[in-house]
Order: sequence, then C-alpha cells, then structure tokens
Amino acid sequence: MRATLLAASLCVSPLSVFAATVSGTDGQNALGTVPCATAGLALSDCPAELRRKEDGTATLAVILPGGEVRNIYFEGGKPVSSSSPSSISSETIGGTMRIFIEPGEVFELPVAAVASQ
Repeated sequence: MRATLLAASLCVSPLSVFAATVSGTDGQNALGTVPCATAGLALSDCPAELRRKEDGTATLAVILPGGEVRNIYFEGGKPVSSSSPSSISSETIGGTMRIFIEPGEVFELPVAAVASQ
C-alpha cells in the first residue's frame, strides 16, 4: 500500500516516474526525474532514484547535469544531509520541497514523496 501511495504521489508531481518499483527490491523504491540545477544553470530534468527504508528514512540519488551523483538523505520527511560536504537547506512551497546545497545546487520534489508514513 505504501509503495502504491508513493508511486501515485510521484506521478502527480514534478517527479516523473519511469517505473513504480525497482526490480528485486521490496517495492519501496521509485525511478524517475526531478528538476535540478547546478550553479549558473537553469533547472532541468535529472535522472533520480528515491529509496525508502522501513525506519522512515529515505535517500534521493540524483544524477547532476555534469554526471556526478548527489545523494540527499531524509529523516522524518526533511533533508538532513547529502553526499556533498557543503551545507544543505530547504523550503516548502505548497506541495513542493526545494532543496539547496551550497554553492548552487537546487532540487525540487513533492513533499509527499518523502513524507513520513
């Protein structure tokens, strides 16, 4: 049920889903794209994978325009750290969470995708 809700929330949001689940997993992962940008670039669709865990944490792995993978770690539906040593912050406008990683990375995703269940 939770995987179905996740897939549904991703389908009606800025995250475009390629597949509702990843083969060989427990059905809690989702593949798609998220709007992202690096310093000086406009937002574009970046390939992404959202991996949810039973403990309520999640990891969003995004392939940046230059090919680097950025992992963003969530606890309680909030981004708490990333694979970058730089600071991370976020804001929520309506149902969209915008995540900022210094010096200029920006990511957008639906709040429902990482909300605690």
